[in-house]
Amino acid sequence: MSTDALVSLAAPISDESGPGLFLRIIVIASFVGIGLLIWIMARAFRGN
Repeated sequence: MSTDALVSLAAPISDESGPGLFLRIIVIASFVGIGLLIWIMARAFRGN
């Protein structure tokens, strides 16, 4: 997917110029995903 296509898809999410809100959503979702991955791995290895 090209950068122009991604920007046009993200346009309704953000009223600001640039990737402000969209980038924040991506970063927060990444941290939540990493946290869930750590939690799942900790539960899997705790039983051993």
